[in-house]
Amino acid sequence: MFDPQQLAALAAVHRRGAFHLAASDLGVTQSAVSQRIKALEDQVGAVLLLRGSPCQATEAGMRLVRHFDTVALLENEVRREFAQAPASSTLRIAVNADSLATWFLPALVGDGFLFDITIDDEDASQEWLLRGEVAGVVTAHKRPLQGCETVALGALRYLPTASPAYLARWMPDGVTAQALTRAPALRFSDKDRLQDRWAEAHLGQPVTLPTHRLGSTQGFVEACRLGIGWALNPEVLVQDDLARGDLVLLADRPFDVPLYWQFNRLTAQAIAPLTRAIRNAARVLVRPD
Repeated sequence: MFDPQQLAALAAVHRRGAFHLAASDLGVTQSAVSQRIKALEDQVGAVLLLRGSPCQATEAGMRLVRHFDTVALLENEVRREFAQAPASSTLRIAVNADSLATWFLPALVGDGFLFDITIDDEDASQEWLLRGEVAGVVTAHKRPLQGCETVALGALRYLPTASPAYLARWMPDGVTAQALTRAPALRFSDKDRLQDRWAEAHLGQPVTLPTHRLGSTQGFVEACRLGIGWALNPEVLVQDDLARGDLVLLADRPFDVPLYWQFNRLTAQAIAPLTRAIRNAARVLVRPD
């Protein structure tokens, strides 16, 4: 059997990227962390950690990190069955920023886990589950990965918005291909293709958008209010601005993004309460398919 303390040390260094940070999280010395990982490497006869900045687990190391995470979740499930208080356990999940800003957080209330939330685009978050870095993801991919299950959550509705002054300046003749190639848009990150997809659907052809890069859901809304650019914003975040006239629609063409909760089948029962909470939270603000 593998030593749980050694596995915990490996997982902590991989996740935190440095021995001293892992030592702080585990409440032990940096030397103790180093000794535990060395002993584990000697046991399996393989390098488990690439020492660098940051430190990262090797392929063999990731296999043990995934094993550690799975065992921790399953052990807590057994503790609950025997009416014992579960051990303090960190649950790692990947969520897109717009879900986190609109509907997702209530699902985390009173669940009993410590949460480690990774923010990534809904089109890319599934990669975290594929690598075994997280127990579950909110993703735009309907098809589950091998060994995983998927729960449909609905579709998050986006509206193309800008300030009245912005439209008067950049799109006086409407949302044309020529206007969109000049008018600054907003982009969350290199992975964000939402504005491009909407523009192509609206025009029937792809266009190259000049963009500001702004990695903040709330920042998107404020930047639109200030006339910095146009963007697709979650309907729930801009409905009051639209009612007041602080924002207006570029066109009456909403854009719905279907979302799914995807998780490892081995730990499905252990995180079942969280899955139920996510489904309940999604019913409030996520539009049904």
